[in-house]
Amino acid sequence: MIPRYTRQQMATIWEPENKFKIWFEIEAHACDAQSDLGVIPKEAAKAVWEKGQFDIDRIDEIERTTKHDVIAFLTNLAEYVGEPARFVHQGMTSSDVLDTCFNVQLVQASDLLIEDLEGLLTALKRRAHETKDMVCMGRSHGIHAEPTTMGLKFARFYAEMDRNLERLKNARKEIATCAISGAVGTFANIDPAVEVHVAKKLGLEAEPVSTQVIPRDRHAMFFATLGVIASSVENIATEVRHLQRTEVLEAEEYFSKGQKGSSAMPHKRNPVLTENLTGLARLVRAAVVPALENVALWHERDISHSSVERNIGPDATVTLDFALVRMTQVIDQLVVYPENMQANIDKLSGLVFSQRVLLALTQAGVSREDAYRLVQRNAMKVWEEGKDFMQELKNDKEVIESIDESSIEKLFDMNYHTKHVDTIFTRVFG
Repeated sequence: MIPRYTRQQMATIWEPENKFKIWFEIEAHACDAQSDLGVIPKEAAKAVWEKGQFDIDRIDEIERTTKHDVIAFLTNLAEYVGEPARFVHQGMTSSDVLDTCFNVQLVQASDLLIEDLEGLLTALKRRAHETKDMVCMGRSHGIHAEPTTMGLKFARFYAEMDRNLERLKNARKEIATCAISGAVGTFANIDPAVEVHVAKKLGLEAEPVSTQVIPRDRHAMFFATLGVIASSVENIATEVRHLQRTEVLEAEEYFSKGQKGSSAMPHKRNPVLTENLTGLARLVRAAVVPALENVALWHERDISHSSVERNIGPDATVTLDFALVRMTQVIDQLVVYPENMQANIDKLSGLVFSQRVLLALTQAGVSREDAYRLVQRNAMKVWEEGKDFMQELKNDKEVIESIDESSIEKLFDMNYHTKHVDTIFTRVFG
């Protein structure tokens, strides 16, 4: 990813320095296990830890000749370790190093993303409680429906992101496996105890059965989870963008001093952050289908997945990390306008209470079909002629035959729509 959308902490995970460090640890831990089994001298394993180093430029130089990155690394490692290096990589294959390293990096990335989600959840919870009783217009199809509260919007997003946190923790667990099983995964040339030892040292679990690669259904689930989280980011971003539209303006992104919205129109205050987040979500989701297609490999392995993962591993995690942190900032600083919320509720002169009137008529003995007809014909006068809904109901003789004027007035009570907000908050926040 370009620096504009990259946080260094996540980017570091995917830099060559970290990758080769993990490769070295895999090889060195494997040497320890091999020495414990008597396969290689203990002095050789000790020498690997004491003398082992790598030089990234030198590895790149060697790879230009070998056309093989793991061999280039092992050759460079041997230049530092010396004669004992002949015991390194005993019975192993390149995928043992590559796949185990990739999973370590994905676990490291998961830990950062979990921190990001926890930060976003904190922001959403705070704003939910701040705006719990702030009544605003609920919309379906973009059209006024019935009242809700701004706090319920934040609570809904909190619950969604809380589910995402659990999904990510599960994805982290599923991806945290290690394979040190040799060519085609049979352990023919390496004892399974080596895999168990390396896995423990790296904080992983031994893969129950690997062919020559770790099964890619694990990775498919991991990247699919990132895609779901990205879609949830877009869900919040889309709501903010709609709320910031001039005709709505119930909330908007914080506009800092000196910020400019347009090179041509000095008045503009655009939802640029949430528009940006919508775009970044698309990039994260773009990794999902290739990850799914990586599941099917030829026989015990091929490397059609390799080029895909070298791209989507860094790109998807770096992008989602940036997006989650940016979304947290948006939520923390979001400006809300309760007076505009009330003004929007008032625009349709009481139509938001149409369902309650409908139900009251049915309770009074009117058939649902007739009740709907009575309410709708008065509601259309509000839409088409700008009439007041309550007054039109009072003027309708058929309505008054079933509900008197005093009862109609009682139906127009905003508290009716918010009476269970506390119940919902208890369900979400405990």
